[in-house]
Amino acid sequence: MSDDHNPLIPAGYDLVWSIVVVLVIILTIVALATLALSARRLTATQALVWTVVVLLVPLIGSVAWLTVGRRAVPVDPTT
Repeated sequence: MSDDHNPLIPAGYDLVWSIVVVLVIILTIVALATLALSARRLTATQALVWTVVVLLVPLIGSVAWLTVGRRAVPVDPTT
């Protein structure tokens, strides 16, 4: 019985999950960067809560910040 599977070549699902993880990490970094840019317009508590949410629940927290949180921040016309 011959096993033709090469352990050095990852399976297809390994590649898919690796790509998903990289995309989630990129999304989290983008969310944290936009959060940092908007931090002046947030209270300290709001900024802390959004940061904790984005870090603890990366996919949902990042999407929530980018879709809801960022638009809920009042725009300061002086900046």
